[in-house]
Amino acid sequence: MKVPPEGLPLAAEFPAAHREQWQQLVEGVLRKSGAQPEDGAAAEQALTTGLQDGLRARPLYTAEDTAAEPGYPGFPPFVRGGRPQGSSVAGWDVRQRHADPDPRRANEAVLADLENGGSSLWLELGGDRLPVAALPQALTSVYLDLAGVVLDAGAEFAEAAEQLFKLYQEREVSPGAAAGNLGADPLGLAARTGDAGRTDALLTDATALAARCAVGYPGLRALTVDALPYHEAGASPAQELGCSLATGVAYLRALTGAGLSVDAALGQLEFRYAADADQFLTIAKFRAARRLWARVAEVSGAAPDASAQRQHAVTSAVMMTARDPWVNMLRTTVACLAAGVGGADAVSVQPFDSALGLSDAFARRIARNTQSVLLEESHLARVVDPAGGSWYVEQLTDELAHAAWAWFQEIERAGGQAAALASGLVGERIAATWAERSVRLAKRREPVTGVSEFPNLDEQPLVREPGPAGPGGGLPRVRRAEAYEALRDRSDAVLEATGARPRLFLASIGSAAAHTARTTFAANLFQAGGIATTAVESTDPAAFAEAFAASGARVACLCSSDPLYGEHAGAVTAALKAAGARRVLLAGRPGEQQEAYEAAGVDEFVFAGGDAVATLGGLLDEITGASPDESGVA
Repeated sequence: MKVPPEGLPLAAEFPAAHREQWQQLVEGVLRKSGAQPEDGAAAEQALTTGLQDGLRARPLYTAEDTAAEPGYPGFPPFVRGGRPQGSSVAGWDVRQRHADPDPRRANEAVLADLENGGSSLWLELGGDRLPVAALPQALTSVYLDLAGVVLDAGAEFAEAAEQLFKLYQEREVSPGAAAGNLGADPLGLAARTGDAGRTDALLTDATALAARCAVGYPGLRALTVDALPYHEAGASPAQELGCSLATGVAYLRALTGAGLSVDAALGQLEFRYAADADQFLTIAKFRAARRLWARVAEVSGAAPDASAQRQHAVTSAVMMTARDPWVNMLRTTVACLAAGVGGADAVSVQPFDSALGLSDAFARRIARNTQSVLLEESHLARVVDPAGGSWYVEQLTDELAHAAWAWFQEIERAGGQAAALASGLVGERIAATWAERSVRLAKRREPVTGVSEFPNLDEQPLVREPGPAGPGGGLPRVRRAEAYEALRDRSDAVLEATGARPRLFLASIGSAAAHTARTTFAANLFQAGGIATTAVESTDPAAFAEAFAASGARVACLCSSDPLYGEHAGAVTAALKAAGARRVLLAGRPGEQQEAYEAAGVDEFVFAGGDAVATLGGLLDEITGASPDESGVA
C-alpha cells in the first residue's frame, strides 16, 4: 500500500467547502418545501432548535464555533473529567437505590445488586422509609470494606451515620476501607420540606460529621449536595446547576468556618445530579458542573488536585411514566449512557416501574443490567471523555456553564441558597420554568412516547406496592406525563363503571391516500386522552350518519385533505349533527376556511401544536357529562 507523504491533506483534491455554500443549499430545500427564508443565514436559523435556559441547538457546528479551552482530563477546569484515566480502570460506580421500608426485603435486594454487578449502595432511611434502626439488618452479609454505602436519611442523617460507624466497628472494617457518603444535606432537606427552621442545627451536625470523616475515614464523605429536589420540581439544567453551586458554597463556608481546610472541606462534598434522555444536554451538564465547581474551588484557594467535583448521576424521575412504563427502559438507557459519557463518577438507574411504587426484582435487574451492558459489552467507560472535541458538545457545555453561573450569582446576591429558598425566589423561578415546559408538553411539542404519542389503550397496567413518599411539603415533584396520565385515569374510571371507554367517531372522508395522515393523527391524539376511536371511510353523508349512530359515540371528528374538506365538510357535518353528534371537530388547521367550516357546524379544530391537554379534557367533559342513557361510550 502506498503511504501518503507526511502532511498531505486527505481532502487536497476536493474544493474547500464554506458555511455559506451549505446555507444556500439549505435555503433551496426550504423553498421547495414551501418556506421562504430571506437568505442562507435565515435558512440556518429556521432549523435551529430552542432549548431551556435560552440555549440553542444549531443544525451545523464547525471549528468557527469556539468555546472555552476544556483542558485535559484530570486537570482544571476538569471539563473533560475529574481523573486523568476517567472511568477506564474499573468503570463508573454502579450505585443502585433502595427504598423498601421492609428490612428483610431491602437486604434481599441489596445482596442481589451486589452479587450481580452493583458496586455500591444507596439507602433511603427515616420517616416512612427504612427505619434508621434497621440499617444493620438491611446490611446483613454485606462486605462493608468492599461495597460503598451512601445514606439518604433526611433529618436523621446523624443517627444513621452513628449506626454505620457502629457497624464498621463491629465488623472490624478498616477506616481506610470505608467508602460512600453519610448523606447530610440540610439545604436539600429544606427544599424538600419547606421547613428551614432546623437548617442551622442540622448544618452544625453535618460539619461535625465532616470533621470526623476527614480525620478518621478518608474514603467517606459526610455531605451530599443533592440537586434532585430542584430538578424534580421542574428546574432547567442551568437552574439545577446554579442551585447546586449555591448549596455547595454554603456548605464550603460552614465547613471551613468549623476549622476544616479548603481542601479537606472540598473532599467532604459529593454532588448529585439528574440525567435524562436528552443525551447531549445531560453530557454538557455534567461537564459544565465540573468546570463551575473548579472555578469555585480556585477562588477559594484550593489546590488543583482537590478541586475536582465528585458526581453522582441519577436517571430522572421527571421523565418516568406510569403508563406504558416499558418505554422507561429506553429513557433510562439513554440517560445512563449520557451520564457515563459526561464523566459521572457514580450512576444510579431508576427501575422502569419506579413511578408506580416499589420496584420488583425484574425491574431492579433490568436497571442494574443496563449499566452492566454499557460498561462490559459497549465498553463505554474505556474512552476518556468520548464527547470531547465535538464542536456541538463543547459549545453547549460553555453556554450552559454561563447560564448556570448567572443563576448562581443571582442566588448569591439574594443572600445565598438558604435565603433564596426562604424568600421563594428559587421556588417561583422553577415554577415559572415548569409552567413554560408544561405548555410545550400540552401542545406535544415535547412528546412523551407511550403517553402523549403512540398510547396503547389496551395495555395491561402494572400494579406495584406503594412506596414510601419520603420528605415533602416544600418544592413539588412533577413528571412530564402527569397531565396526560390524569386524563387516562378519567378514562379508566369510565371503563370500570360502564365496561367501555369514552369513544369518538372518525369520519374519514375520501380514499386512504386522502385521509390516512389526519386519521392517524386524530386517533393518536384522542387516544392520548383515553378516548377510543372508531374510523369509517366514505364520502357519503348518509353512510357517515348511519355509522355514527351505530358507533355509540356522541362526538365526531372529520379527517381528510383540504380539497376534500372543501367539497364534503359541510354536508358530512350536517349529517353527523342530524344523527346526534353533540360536537364535530375537524383535523387540520382551518386557515382561510375557518369561518366557512364554523358556519357549516364545525365546533373545533385539532392540529399539531394545539393544546392537546385542554382539548382532551374538554372532550372528556363533553362525553362523560352525558345523561346515563347517553353516556358517550360504546
